[in-house]
Amino acid sequence: MTVTKGESAREGADDEDDVSQGAGLSADGYVPSERRLARERYRRARARRATAIAALSTLVTAAVLYLVVVHAPGWPRTKETFFSAHYAREAFPKVLEGLWLNVRLLLICGAAVLVLGMLIAVARTLRGPVFFPLRVLAAAYTDFFRGLPLIINLMIVVLGVPALRLQGVTVDPVLLGGTALTLTYSAYVAEVFRAGIESIHPSQRAAARSLGLTNRQALRYVVLPQAVRRQVPPLLNDLVSLQKDTGLVSIGGAVDAVRAADIIVGRSLNYTPYIVAGLVFVALTIPMTRFTDWVTARMDRRRAQGGSL
Repeated sequence: MTVTKGESAREGADDEDDVSQGAGLSADGYVPSERRLARERYRRARARRATAIAALSTLVTAAVLYLVVVHAPGWPRTKETFFSAHYAREAFPKVLEGLWLNVRLLLICGAAVLVLGMLIAVARTLRGPVFFPLRVLAAAYTDFFRGLPLIINLMIVVLGVPALRLQGVTVDPVLLGGTALTLTYSAYVAEVFRAGIESIHPSQRAAARSLGLTNRQALRYVVLPQAVRRQVPPLLNDLVSLQKDTGLVSIGGAVDAVRAADIIVGRSLNYTPYIVAGLVFVALTIPMTRFTDWVTARMDRRRAQGGSL
């Protein structure tokens, strides 16, 4: 059988050039060769085998862990203390009610963190000697709040600010806790934005200036849009971390999901409500994590194909 040059080129094409297997004939009249069909059958068989092995391995691992846990000497007491169905039913509605506070903190603090982080990042990347004091202040801010543990920052703001008895300053633990979260996370987000800004090639700014744009316009319309698109995955990861850390506002007395669980634990001396609160946070975090993974994979594919970010 003689193979033409065009058929050989089609056989060596990228795997993303899908072939209609059901019809056996594509729109341009191309018929896949037996070698390509055999290769695709092999790949499908290998994928099915890998899926079966992964499923079996997961089941075996889960079974081993289950047997190890349930046959441990202290399992009956642990089950009663941490996995009580009675206290789980009692805690679930109250934890959900407190979770609404965590969600509101995530939305409000997340927006504030993005705005403040962007301003700090821009301040750190300003050029010219006249902006030196502003760059120093922005760098000191990021260094301080990235080095300060979040729990200490929360204690200073939530407990220290009311002790000053300042006129017109709120003592609401929710507002103070949200402020502490914003201060800490804006430092991390500022560094993410700064990395994105500095990753833009100087030729982009030079091309914008050659078209008549000012430095401010080049930053706003050329540099920042590209920088933000490049940094979407790490920004989403920071928001996932912020969602979990909103539970720390409970140290000031705010009744969120964690505090609601803590109230029941203090009354019953049973730790099941903590498990319920933890599972609720996990259920809230997983969709955000999967969305972050999807965005990252999508951007990686577009980058590999040479497309724009």
